[in-house]
Amino acid sequence: MKYSALLLWSFVPTLIAALPHNHHFHKREAHAAPEVVTVLVTQVVTMAGPGSSDPTTLQTSFVSSATEPAALPSSVVSSKGASAKSSAKSATKASAKSSGSPYSSSIHSSASSSSAVASSTATSEVSSYAEKSKGIAYSPYTDSGSCKSSDVIQSDIQLLSAFDYIRVYAPDCSCVENIMAVMGDNQKLFAGLYYMDSLTTDIETLSSAVESSSQGWDGVYAVSVGNEWVNSGDYSVSQVSAAVSSARSALSDKGYSGYVVSVDTLVAVQDNTDLCDVSDFIAVNSHPFWDGNVLPEDSGTFLKTQIANIYKACGSSKDVLICETGWPTQGDTYGVAVPSKENQLTAIKAIVEEVGDQVLMFTTYNDYWKDGGSYGVEKYWGIFE
Repeated sequence: MKYSALLLWSFVPTLIAALPHNHHFHKREAHAAPEVVTVLVTQVVTMAGPGSSDPTTLQTSFVSSATEPAALPSSVVSSKGASAKSSAKSATKASAKSSGSPYSSSIHSSASSSSAVASSTATSEVSSYAEKSKGIAYSPYTDSGSCKSSDVIQSDIQLLSAFDYIRVYAPDCSCVENIMAVMGDNQKLFAGLYYMDSLTTDIETLSSAVESSSQGWDGVYAVSVGNEWVNSGDYSVSQVSAAVSSARSALSDKGYSGYVVSVDTLVAVQDNTDLCDVSDFIAVNSHPFWDGNVLPEDSGTFLKTQIANIYKACGSSKDVLICETGWPTQGDTYGVAVPSKENQLTAIKAIVEEVGDQVLMFTTYNDYWKDGGSYGVEKYWGIFE
């Protein structure tokens, strides 16, 4: 019988050029930061079993971790070292399994079962905490990107009865009429007009859908014009301002007198404070994960600080609403931010405890119709299963 002994691991942080990443079709290209590649070097010696006098084989393997967005302080590197040590031990255990260890099968089965239970518990808890926020984003698309049926959309919305606002990005897939058909008396739609080049026709579509509902425009909390247009570089502040003004006028002609806003990233609004004057309230998206330096348990205090910062930057008495926030459950680590269901639970719990009445959660389900994105997280922000 042979066994493997872990002798050495080390980390070699290397600063490399920053890479931009896209945060799905309804998201921004986040501000770039320097990246670190952490290289895990593991040396494994395969030795004969007890009673044998000589080692038989020397093997050395090298494994590279995912890239990170910023050079980390020594305390963080130490923490990441512990994580890598755990990963190395897992790899050794996997090697033992493949070599026919009599214990490996039962260990693997037990670990898988425990992981599944923990994952299910985290999912259940995270939805309970998310319901303490002001609202949630919803996309009416199947895993393949086609439209969900009316029955499925309505069933989905009935699951979201605890949220005051349901945010959609465009009047696609007859989602507006289907959402309004089943949402409760306590709920309102946060409607969206996503495409600059189809604002006129999308306003017509939105108006027809709203007017066909029993609530009419009273069932609409706000209408957003675009999503992160300035941050993405697609349009200038003046173009966004003109689009919002035009949409506000067209919506007024249709009988709507509620809020009209432009939603952009918090960073984009801070850097372009003219956007503060465009909207009827300050509507921004802010994800602690994409900062790269925020642990999940600090997500609430992070957003509380960001809200205070945007108040200060805009210098106005307008209300601030975070229109997207959350935490991914799968993908690559970004700085100190690690995607997992457990971390999603921790982050959302922290967020609602600090600023629950000022945020909309992102998002209802995993969006498998999207590309994975630079860090492989874009599909995995879903709160419900």
